[in-house]
Amino acid sequence: MIDPGFLAGLGLASLSSLEPAYLSACSAMIAAFLFALSAHVQNMAPKGASTQFGTLVLIATQAALYSAAGYFIIKQEYWFTTAALMFAAAGLLRPSLSITLWVEGIKRLGPTLNAALTSIGPLFAALFGILLLGEQLTPMIAAGIGLVVCGALLPALRSSGIAYSFPLWALLLPLGAAALRNVAHAITKLGFAEVPSPLFAAMVGTCVSLVVVGTRFVATRQTIEGRLSDYRYFVASGVVTSFAVYLLNQALEYGQVITVAPIVASSPVFAALLGYFVFGRETLTWRTMLTIALVVPGVVLIVLASA
Repeated sequence: MIDPGFLAGLGLASLSSLEPAYLSACSAMIAAFLFALSAHVQNMAPKGASTQFGTLVLIATQAALYSAAGYFIIKQEYWFTTAALMFAAAGLLRPSLSITLWVEGIKRLGPTLNAALTSIGPLFAALFGILLLGEQLTPMIAAGIGLVVCGALLPALRSSGIAYSFPLWALLLPLGAAALRNVAHAITKLGFAEVPSPLFAAMVGTCVSLVVVGTRFVATRQTIEGRLSDYRYFVASGVVTSFAVYLLNQALEYGQVITVAPIVASSPVFAALLGYFVFGRETLTWRTMLTIALVVPGVVLIVLASA
């Protein structure tokens, strides 16, 4: 069930008139764009700002926005459901635990190999969608997922910058991060069978993440580096991300995990295009163009197959 008040607040109320399959695809595509935009906004923060505290600020911003909107929209009985526990579990997995594995993966493997292994996330989405939700992997969806994964792998797999001196178990870090993100998608989808509210799912999951990340920040005695004004970019990124997560949940409510996850995985394409046309930080290399040439048809195949 769509939260009409929150959609109207996003300026996306017209989405509610779409067929479920197209609503899911459009929501996932907009979410992918917003995740890319959020990354660029966050990247504007001065280098002296603490990533740990910035992450806490970002999640706290999301929690505040969802709580403010939820006060007027969410029904009290939602809290006394099994779905609430599912949404909480999803929030524990993503981003609380997945981001920990991601950061440790960068430390152990380097950013290039870490990104390459994490980019196979849609394969985990297909696995969990089939095993946990009984979703069907059609040839067209499989082809679309294959194109998206190949496109996501391409810019990450470069001959330079890949670390080779690492323990074999370290490969499980980015794979674990990708698996946790996608099992969280599946758990959220299961919860919608009882409480079909993307806003409630986002609020519960984000609040759980805030508690986990905040506790870890205090327990490890992290310090706030730089000026507090440096963290306004994390606040802005949190605002954009809050819309992205809501739309991701909206896509999961009306679509399948097996189709939503690959569409959201197209976010790097939007990031590259924004970096080139808006922020002036990227150059359109042959790798970027080939990535777009692979990912865009892959997403089109997935959308057509899910319609």
